[in-house]
Amino acid sequence: MEFDFDAPVDRLNTNCVKWDMLEKLYGVSAKDGIAMWVADMDFKAPPAVNATLQNMVNHGVHGYFGDDRAYKQSIISWMENRHDWRVDPSWISTVHGLVAGTALCIQAYSEPGDGVILFTPVYHAFSRMVHANGRELVESELVMRDGKYHMDLEALEAQLTGREKMIVFCSPHNPSGRVWSVDELKLLADFCAKHDLVLISDEIHHDLVFPSSSHTPMVNAAPKHLDRIVMLTAASKTFNLAAGMTGNVIIPDEKLREPFTKVHGSVGTSPNRFGIMMTTAAYAHGEDWLEALITYLDGNRKTFDDGINAIPGIRSIEMGSTYLAWVDFSGTGMSREEFTSRVEGTARVVGNHGPTFGKGGENFLRFNFATPRARVGEAVSRIQDAFADLQ
Repeated sequence: MEFDFDAPVDRLNTNCVKWDMLEKLYGVSAKDGIAMWVADMDFKAPPAVNATLQNMVNHGVHGYFGDDRAYKQSIISWMENRHDWRVDPSWISTVHGLVAGTALCIQAYSEPGDGVILFTPVYHAFSRMVHANGRELVESELVMRDGKYHMDLEALEAQLTGREKMIVFCSPHNPSGRVWSVDELKLLADFCAKHDLVLISDEIHHDLVFPSSSHTPMVNAAPKHLDRIVMLTAASKTFNLAAGMTGNVIIPDEKLREPFTKVHGSVGTSPNRFGIMMTTAAYAHGEDWLEALITYLDGNRKTFDDGINAIPGIRSIEMGSTYLAWVDFSGTGMSREEFTSRVEGTARVVGNHGPTFGKGGENFLRFNFATPRARVGEAVSRIQDAFADLQ
């Protein structure tokens, strides 16, 4: 089946954060600006998802959701077929998005004042949830080597005070698109066992991996440490379903699952009917769409990287996954204010500001290239023009 990712979709005036909040937050008009910040895609969801929603609208009654067997079976089938990971339905808890899932994990496995470790730079919502829940943020800065980030577990070990209770880990990594090796995952799990840390593995980008890379679920890489591994997954990044606010917290170990189940139950939420139905349809019927999407995103990645890396002093980090380019401007010798002003003010292209991702992000911007290729090319051309004096 053919899927047209080149077809532009006008998202203005649809209560879209990425486009409708652009001018208010960045001072760049969406009429002539290019939004490349929020991590959702400018593509329509798979046809089966939209057909499911249309059937729900046609039915016209939007009551409480019940009977999640088909939903859980869709997750089980997807994880086994795509990731060689066998999941039992009793392991799955449904949460209102993985940011909420992360917050629930922080509440379940730590107390106010305890330390929560992040490998930075990393997805900015993690630190927000750590602070919002009154925990101490412990940043272990990733080391750039051979063009890729690496964890420095020796340096982290020297930082530990004994107050740390957990690590929130991003696999694949956002913002750099790093796909961790099995050996790296094993070493991290061993580290957590040595220091009695719960390991929260956020794998929301696990389906968006380019052909040059291969993702391994943390539980498959470190099966002997299931007593401390919590898996976070969702269909939202894979199929562009962020508005469904539906994610999975999957905990194989019964004893580890108990405190999460208790905290989850205490907040009194129930599943979002629309998110559940969208996820079920996507996992059951969206694989062809996903394969086409990955091919298209790989082309966008090459278009973006080739153009950006042609600018002296600017480097888009080599990535194996996601649709989020992590661009280093340190080689320009410019201050963060100057290179950001050129990108936003001159080129009228908006990416996420690097410092929001924590230590190590100061000289970076993150750009979302999950948009029609013509728009990616236009953004690259504008950025090249904004830095024309370097060429």
